[in-house]
Amino acid sequence: MTSGNQVQGGAPQGTPIDVVIMAAGKGTRMKSRLPKVLHPLAGRSLLRHVLDTAQALQARQAVVITGHGAIEVEAACATDTRATGQLAINFVRQEPQLGTGHAVQQAVPVLADDGVVVVLSGDVPLTQAATLFHLITACAGEHLALLTLEMDNPAGYGRIVRSDGMPDGAVQAIVEHKDASAAQQAITEIYSGIMAVPAAHLKRWLARLDNQNAQGEYYLTDIVKFAVADGVGVVAHKITDAVQVAGVNSPVQLAQLERAYQLQQAHRLMEEGVRLADPARFDVRGDLLCAHDVSIDVNCVFEGQVNLGEGVTIGANCIIANAVIEAGAVIHPFTHIDGETLGVTVGAGALVGPFARLRPGARLGAEVHIGNFVEVKNSTLAQGAKANHLAYLGDATVGERVNFGAGSITANYDGANKHRTEIEADVHVGSNCVLVAPVTLGAGGTVGGGSTITKSTPAGALSLARGKQVSIANWARPQKAPKA
Repeated sequence: MTSGNQVQGGAPQGTPIDVVIMAAGKGTRMKSRLPKVLHPLAGRSLLRHVLDTAQALQARQAVVITGHGAIEVEAACATDTRATGQLAINFVRQEPQLGTGHAVQQAVPVLADDGVVVVLSGDVPLTQAATLFHLITACAGEHLALLTLEMDNPAGYGRIVRSDGMPDGAVQAIVEHKDASAAQQAITEIYSGIMAVPAAHLKRWLARLDNQNAQGEYYLTDIVKFAVADGVGVVAHKITDAVQVAGVNSPVQLAQLERAYQLQQAHRLMEEGVRLADPARFDVRGDLLCAHDVSIDVNCVFEGQVNLGEGVTIGANCIIANAVIEAGAVIHPFTHIDGETLGVTVGAGALVGPFARLRPGARLGAEVHIGNFVEVKNSTLAQGAKANHLAYLGDATVGERVNFGAGSITANYDGANKHRTEIEADVHVGSNCVLVAPVTLGAGGTVGGGSTITKSTPAGALSLARGKQVSIANWARPQKAPKA
């Protein structure tokens, strides 16, 4: 991909690309109050996928046509900064919804005559930018280019009608399924709903649309016959990957497309050398980068930005979001790592889990051990530090080789403000201790089990803070009063 408006293999050099996205449909079959295009697939809304594709095309703008749920859809796009900082997004309303041609008519006022318009659907999320580059190439700034697909069962799709019925004949028309004759319904080449067309031609043809059809709607597909009548070439770019043009109209279709997408990601990673225990039980809901010899067990979910270093092992049933896990680290089963905006770092050779939780700002050095039911939040643990069982480290700086005992916690919150705990190198904290921040434990010191530490401790010292043990002989436990 090149800079500016030049698209490698796309429109003629310097020809701007405007992407029009139809996102006005109600999505009745989703049976949800959430607008259809905002339903998530792989951690991003359907519409977000399409906008990211527009960005990959280096589009001059994306024109999003809204209708049902327009306020929600527009707000979702405005608050999602992933693409809006690099892609200009304009909204137009389709009210009422009178068909696909009527939808694109609403975009006309914001389309300049000098560009190529790529028409996409907000509920068709997995069209690849490379495919659209080929389509734009076929358009060449002068033709009407259609993305088509051969389907064994084309019911419901518009059929590509070619001259003399020949597979390589010139495209003459698109006939919607409900308007097709028996012979036309037998055609297996379908129109995907995606086209590339010079803006000046598109505007002229949109003005000639009518609704004289079985649905009483303004079909965008009718522009094909106008192109033929005007002597403008109509070309088809045929693909074989149905997933790229699959739309979502129901929860079942959404789930099917989710699994298809995840299987694609799994195969891609395995081709790069990642070992997946079962590619059918694997979910990427963001961006996952893996070095050599990474091993991932079943039912793991990766969200946001996740980097796995060489030789990393991820156990079963882990959820990992916005984290960097360095070479040789082992994440044992049922571990939850969520870096959010601060991120999480796990150092080389570290061991985490099982059943551990790393929260935003956790920074584990090399060979750190975080064991079962240990939670770390906004804390740094230096090389070789250990918290092996049932502990909480929040807002703490932990030195090298510290051993943090079972049941011990840093009491970092006073009800209004957070405070830090400083644990210097080689400190041993016994079991069931409470370190009341702000407090510093001096290097090489020991905190006796069961202590509540409220003052900083000197280096090398044994520090104890326990209530005096008292035993009362012959003490009688209180008894319940007899029932009346």
